[in-house]
Amino acid sequence: MIRSRLLKSVRLHLTLWYTAAMVVVLALYASAVFAFVQSSVSSGLDARLRAEFQWPAEMLDKLPDGTIAPYDETDNSTSPWLQVYSPEGKLLYQTMLARLTPVPQGEELAARADGKIVSIPDTTPPVRVLSGLARIGDQPVVIQVARSEAPMWQELTDLLLVLLLGLPLGVIAAGLGGFVLARRALAPVDRMAEHARLITAERLKDRLPVDNPDDELGRLATVFNETLTRLESSFERMRRFTLDASHELRTPLTAIRTVGEVGLRGRRDEIAYREIIGSMLEEADRLSQLVDRLLMLSRADSPQSNLSADNVDLCGLVRDVAAQLGVLAEEKQQSITLELAGNPRWTGDELVLRQAVLNLLDNAIKYTPAGGHIKVSLAETSAGVNVEVSDNGPGIPTELHSLIFDRFFRADEARTSGSGTGLGLSIAKWAVEVNGGQLTLEDSHGVGSTFRINLPQESLAAPAVASFR
Repeated sequence: MIRSRLLKSVRLHLTLWYTAAMVVVLALYASAVFAFVQSSVSSGLDARLRAEFQWPAEMLDKLPDGTIAPYDETDNSTSPWLQVYSPEGKLLYQTMLARLTPVPQGEELAARADGKIVSIPDTTPPVRVLSGLARIGDQPVVIQVARSEAPMWQELTDLLLVLLLGLPLGVIAAGLGGFVLARRALAPVDRMAEHARLITAERLKDRLPVDNPDDELGRLATVFNETLTRLESSFERMRRFTLDASHELRTPLTAIRTVGEVGLRGRRDEIAYREIIGSMLEEADRLSQLVDRLLMLSRADSPQSNLSADNVDLCGLVRDVAAQLGVLAEEKQQSITLELAGNPRWTGDELVLRQAVLNLLDNAIKYTPAGGHIKVSLAETSAGVNVEVSDNGPGIPTELHSLIFDRFFRADEARTSGSGTGLGLSIAKWAVEVNGGQLTLEDSHGVGSTFRINLPQESLAAPAVASFR
């Protein structure tokens, strides 16, 4: 298993790729070096041949009998390979080296005397020959010089041997260096993996180590840490929601149980039993409303909400909601004023948007004292359509504005009647945002509350999926 993990590891793959790249680079470098040295050595051999071609004019002389001989009559065993022909092809002079190692095709090359260097591969080792016209004294001659390529090929063979021996060593060194570099480069990944393995639902406060926030791995760790922060926040909201939902569900269930147990303790008349059953039905109705709102929130939390694209008459929607909740306002001797300007229309999910306006108006009625006043206004602006629900209740402190849309959140006792669930504003915010709008609580300086729905001019061809706390 360890071997299988090693074969699949990124470290090994990086090392192999690095080694393969180094093999290619070293092979190209060795080829370039060999080609350069070969060209340089070959050019040097040609240069020596051309230098030796000048040697006869300086070292040979024409004798009175017409023959050619060196100025110095000493042993010429150290002289270069040299032959001198007459223009007619007669051999006039040759050194000892030329006599001992004759060159095939020498006479043919001398007859041509084109001044070019020719390599003769028929000999072992190959020989390079230069034949050209010159003058010794006043006599025109054909000078032919030659040099063996054996020293050149010996030098190239030695170089090739060095390169062939050095290449494997370079590859091994590159492989070891690549492994060390890959190990050091991926060390932060190992540390992140070890820390990530220890992070559980109970340890979401832990974060991955960030060695260098500016490099790729550092940015990756930062992104993971941001993800962990969002997960921690989601888990925290889930825990809080579960606790709050459990508490809200337990309250009516406890009331129903308590009322039922009290009703069974003794005999009562029909009126008393009716009161007991009515009380139980009220709690059951409250429980039903809470379950309905929790189902609405579960729809809000779903990744996709199936929204319709209705052509909504906003004035008609506001009038219908005001008429629907007018009875509740009359019970508290409250007045509802509608200020509707124009006849704006909107493209979105009418039922969901109605739920938002319904929750805002219900919230205003609930927290506005008896005899209070509620105003619902609708106005069309250059930026879109604004729907405002204002009341003259106790208001909401500024420091609580950022929390008022949280689930199950309630403000102070002045706005808590005991009958709410703390879910209405959360649902309203989702309902507005999922339709592409924005719900805000305006600063009313402690005098009542004003909630504003802003629906921008952009038509909701594709309603957005809203997320909220």
